[in-house]
Order: sequence, then C-alpha cells, then structure tokens
Amino acid sequence: MKDRAPIALSCGDPSGIGPELAPRARQVLGQDVPFFYIGDPAHLPPRTAVQMIDRADQALDVPADVLPVLPHPFAAPVEHGRPNPANAAAIIAAIARAVDLVQSGAASALCTLPINKKALKDGANFAFPGHTEFLSHLAGGAEAVMMLAAPSLRVVPVTIHIPLSQVPTALTAELLRRTITITHAALMRDFGLAAPRLAVAGLNPHAGEGGAMGRAELDLIIPVLQDLRAEGLQIAGPLPADTMFHARARAAYDAAICMYHDQALIPIKTIDFDGGVNVTLGLPFVRTSPDHGTAYDIAGRGLARADSLIAALRMAQDMAQKRGAHGHD
Repeated sequence: MKDRAPIALSCGDPSGIGPELAPRARQVLGQDVPFFYIGDPAHLPPRTAVQMIDRADQALDVPADVLPVLPHPFAAPVEHGRPNPANAAAIIAAIARAVDLVQSGAASALCTLPINKKALKDGANFAFPGHTEFLSHLAGGAEAVMMLAAPSLRVVPVTIHIPLSQVPTALTAELLRRTITITHAALMRDFGLAAPRLAVAGLNPHAGEGGAMGRAELDLIIPVLQDLRAEGLQIAGPLPADTMFHARARAAYDAAICMYHDQALIPIKTIDFDGGVNVTLGLPFVRTSPDHGTAYDIAGRGLARADSLIAALRMAQDMAQKRGAHGHD
C-alpha cells in the first residue's frame, strides 16, 4: 500500500498501556493499515520486534510483523502505572511532532495513544483539557468537535469535560449550531455520507416534556434545529435521550448529537466498550484515538485489549482515504 502515507501513532503516556498496545495492533494489521510509532523504543514490551526509521515513508518498507518506530527520547525512566512528571514535556512533544508530520503530508492521519491530563499539567503546565483542545490549538485554532464512533453508533457531545452543573450555562445556541454543522460536514467529508441524518437529544428528561421539565428545548434547542432544517439538514429532535439508543432507533440516524459528556458516552460504551473510537472532527487533518484512558492499574501486565486501537487505526485509514477522494488531503 504505497499509494498513501502511513499513519502516525503518538506514544501517549508510556507509563500507561499505550506502548504495549502498539505491537499488538501491528501484529493484527500488518501492512494492511501501515502506521509507525513515535516514542522511545525502550518503553515497548520486551522482545518486541522493532525497526527504527528516520522518515515516515520508511514505515511502508518495514516487514508486516515488525513495528516501525520513529525514536523520540524521554528524559526520565518509566514505571508502569506511575506517571513521571519529568516525562510530561516529551509526551506533549511527541503529539506535536506527529501533527507536524500529518500537516506536512508525510503521514496520512494521526492516531493518539492515551494521555493523562493531570500528569501533563503537573509536569509541564499543560494548559488544555485534553487532546481535542490541544490539537485544535496546534491546527491554528480550528474549531474541533469530539465524536465517539463504533460500527453501530456515532455520538457527539456538545459540551464535554465540564461539571454537569455547568452544562446549562455552557450550552448556547451558537455552540449547538457549530457542533451540528461541523458534524454534518465531517460525515460527508470523512465518512462518505452524501446526506447525513442527525438525531439531537434534549437536555432534560423527556426532552423537557413541553416545558414541564425545563425550557432548554423550547428556548434554545428547537429554534436552532428549525434554522438548520431550513438550510437543508436532516435533523430529528430534540428527542428524549432514554429512547434514542436502542437498535431500532439507531437505525434512523447516522450520528446522535448529545448535550453533555455522559449522555453521549454511556450508550456507546455500553453498546461497544472495546470497539469505540474517539474521532476529532473539524481539524484540517484526520485524528482518531482509542476510546479508553491510560489504564494505569493494568499497565505492563499484559491484560489490556488492543481492539479499540485497532479500530482507531482502521478508521483513521478509512477517513483519510475518503477525505483524499473529496479533495481534502
């Protein structure tokens, strides 16, 4: 597969499960989904077959059962399950290096292994709530939206990493409109859907029940949806969140827009805990990530599953190919 550049896989926090997942993904995917690991080869599991590379394109010539590694030095030792603040700067730099490679065209897409935001803040004053916001910054302030995607469900939370008590204030008409339009455009560009169908959840139980359980639907959500329908978007809602996610309901839409983090993530993690993929929409490049954290409690014990990383790499390749076909490389 030399007609496309390989995917850049940033190492994330090496004291978590990321380094042990990369070789497993390589064993499953081989050259069907070519990628290379940006990190310190010393952090990989013992007896991992690796080949050092100097340039991204060299990953395409590495044997299918060998992991291509673009070496990225770390300042301090790594202990499984115990993040070292001295390594925070190197973790951040690996992400930035991967973004540079994708933006230059040397890599076709970015896949990120999990980080721990508190560890990065403690060690390097990391000023971002997570990957999504940092990648938006690296992309020059591009408006980014987080999607969680699995074969049977895609969900997009309008508000993300904030306390539930702050959601009603953070939820604005402008934010809702922007989230929906970015999602709609990405479904066409990156997922190949000619006419995406969106379903929008209400904020309140029973989608407010006509104002009896809150007025956010009447005052904020419905006017935005009416405006977007007038612009030609296919949107159902606002819908009661408790009836949106059974199999028959999911068949009626391509993505669900949810008002807050858990409203979106509980259903997808219940339906497909191991196969979910975190996708950042709205960036000038493709970015995916496994939908799990650093899992410090099992790091280095051989218990972590690579399913989500494998799904993330496959999705990154598919999105990059669709984006290229639409002239957005």
